Amino acid sequence: MIKHKVFLTLFLSLSAVCGLFAAKPAPAAKKAASLPPAAVLGGVTAADMPYDVGGAVLLRWAVNPSDTPATTYTVYASSLQAGGWVEAESFASTAKTGKDIDLPFWAWDGSASEHAVKIELTNFFGEIKDGDVFHFKVAALENGKLVAESLPLDASTTSNWFRLDRLNNVVMLLLVTIVFFWAVSHAKRKGLFIRRIAGLDAIDEAIGRATEMGKPIYYVPGIGDMTMVSTIASTFILGEVAKKVAQYDTTIKVPHYNPVVMTVSKEVVKQAFLEAGRPDSFREDINQFISSDQFSYAASVDGMISREKPAACFFMGYFMAESLLLAEVGATTGAIQIAGTDSESQLPFFFTACDYTLIGEELYAAGAYLSKDPMLQSALKAQDFGKLVVMISVALGVILTAVGALMKWGAFTQTIADLFKAY
Repeated sequence: MIKHKVFLTLFLSLSAVCGLFAAKPAPAAKKAASLPPAAVLGGVTAADMPYDVGGAVLLRWAVNPSDTPATTYTVYASSLQAGGWVEAESFASTAKTGKDIDLPFWAWDGSASEHAVKIELTNFFGEIKDGDVFHFKVAALENGKLVAESLPLDASTTSNWFRLDRLNNVVMLLLVTIVFFWAVSHAKRKGLFIRRIAGLDAIDEAIGRATEMGKPIYYVPGIGDMTMVSTIASTFILGEVAKKVAQYDTTIKVPHYNPVVMTVSKEVVKQAFLEAGRPDSFREDINQFISSDQFSYAASVDGMISREKPAACFFMGYFMAESLLLAEVGATTGAIQIAGTDSESQLPFFFTACDYTLIGEELYAAGAYLSKDPMLQSALKAQDFGKLVVMISVALGVILTAVGALMKWGAFTQTIADLFKAY
């Protein structure tokens, strides 16, 4: 009986000791329960991104001076009233400030003392309509652990009808428009000066030579289509050449690579003969479709030139590898050759084989130069004014930017850059 009591006493003593060890985690649990919750990140605002086509929201909040290199921010977005959060942006505490928003100084007053984050909602929620409401929150993390979080914010997007950030482009457009109308008025009253272009002055000589020799003139408009600027310029020149041909009662032939260009050229030549007072001299076979294959076209035209030995050949428009094939054959016949193209790679061949060559924009200016039309001359002058403004702006911008960099005027340098940015 005494043994049983001894065993019972030992058992109760061991149970008490085990109970003491089992109760030790209680203080740790109490400590965990006493940890503070994540702080509220205040001062966060959400609004429509200004001066855009819609679909973007701008979030802003002050930079926290106590942030460390280990601090990061994560922006969440949702299209639902509750839940459904999507991580839209994550960045270090030293990034995404007001200075990083790509807007000029007259449309945005950004500061390095605030965070500014542009969220493109279309990247996460697809097509968005004006007025659609979205929800946002910002979380601050330290070494990956949440330390602060903003309350949910609401914002909707709107497409803006005026892009204030492109005001510099509007000002330039207005200046060029004013110059254009001034040039039109001046051209109608006194005319406008255009520098002499030798190749265009030689057109009368070439047509006169063909008339004296009783030989045809070949006008090759190249292999471009009607969407190309060089082909459009070529049709302008063709109209003026055809008008002089009608006046001199000379034969002209225009072989074509593109059927659409042929149709347009036919109407241009017909109108030129009508304006010259010689509609009876116009023939439908002046414009001929040859081939839409580059080298078949070149071979056919070479054969026509070799057989008929024209007195003058015009190569105006867009050319590629066929340029030398055409110009070389024309040179062997002794014809006066006048070429013009904006294809830089083909200019050396025309320089070598032709008597006169229009370089680049001389081809575009030819229509105004030959016709003396006030509207065309005014457009040419407006383009020249635009180029002059750009050249002066580039030179002045380089000088001012260099001065700003030497003097360490960062804000001044950025202001100069904003003035000439396309946005």
